[in-house]
Amino acid sequence: MLVWLADFAGAFPILNVFRYITFRAGGATATALLFVFFFGPAAISWLRIKQGKGQPIRTDGPESHLAKRGTPTMGGLMIMSGLFAAVLLWGNLRNPYVWIVLFVTASFGAIGFYDDYLKVTKQSHKGFSGKARLSIEIVVAVIACYFVMRVGPAGISSGFALPFVKEWVIPLGLLFPLVTAFVVVGAGNAVNLTDGLDGLAIVPVMIAAGTFGMISYLTGNAVFANYLYIHHVPGAGELSVVCGAVIGAGLGFLWFNAPPAQIFMGDTGSLGLGGLLGVIAVATKSEIVLAIVGGLFVIEALSVIIQVAVFKRTGKRVFLMAPIHHHFEKLGWTEPQVVIRFWIISVVLALIGLATLKLR
Repeated sequence: MLVWLADFAGAFPILNVFRYITFRAGGATATALLFVFFFGPAAISWLRIKQGKGQPIRTDGPESHLAKRGTPTMGGLMIMSGLFAAVLLWGNLRNPYVWIVLFVTASFGAIGFYDDYLKVTKQSHKGFSGKARLSIEIVVAVIACYFVMRVGPAGISSGFALPFVKEWVIPLGLLFPLVTAFVVVGAGNAVNLTDGLDGLAIVPVMIAAGTFGMISYLTGNAVFANYLYIHHVPGAGELSVVCGAVIGAGLGFLWFNAPPAQIFMGDTGSLGLGGLLGVIAVATKSEIVLAIVGGLFVIEALSVIIQVAVFKRTGKRVFLMAPIHHHFEKLGWTEPQVVIRFWIISVVLALIGLATLKLR
């Protein structure tokens, strides 16, 4: 919204800074951080009163988790509020990519909110029907990916890009929305599965957002894209502002989610943020890079898939408990050890992901 001030740059040259994506990304980060930080305590108090017993705790999980009973959930509402306030204030609202990403974030967040609501009101882990939830997510993702294809650059808009290869993409045609929707839905649910310990999901999300903020900026800039030998997507640079807002809102939320957590993110936040990362990866032609940068989320999701598949086939468990962060808790790692070590893994994977931006 503030980008319109740049129109007065002729009379007031200082306003020219609002043209710069880097300046507005920084403004979005600070705005989202301050928004969540200042409104967070009131939101937590309100959610605690409304939810009463808070999020139900798994009785088959690590015994240390039983002490978390009564902690309110739906903290994703705080993150989403700060994120949307910052993007609407600092983002270029004439950019279609901004609206596509906000659409997916709001839709996935709403699905997660309904799931959280059912769990809290029923005091059960059985929330939204899995099939119904997944079906709605697929519909939302297909719609978003279709519009990404429509507004994308000619020649590569319906193609699936590969790292290290600029001249060629896998042509998908009308299958593009269906194939890339898998990336968006997968990212949303992978982040959702990772959200099981205090601070475990939000920091890797911020690391991924920072990485894709850089990728978006480079992809949207013709000079940098040509120099780095990556696909140029005009307008994608504006997504750096969205990523900045994610980092700011995430930092504000982490203040309250740090162990011992005053509030949990819930499906409201994890689904929304995961979907956001997925659609940004699709928009910037970085779907495979997301699998590397968000490798921790992939590992968490695979651990659940492997556990369920093997157990149904043999009746035996590969891990002591899935997702895999609970496996390490069962092995004797303390919660802070698991969280911090997984953060380190996320940083390493982000650096590897950035290394895929091949130089000439």
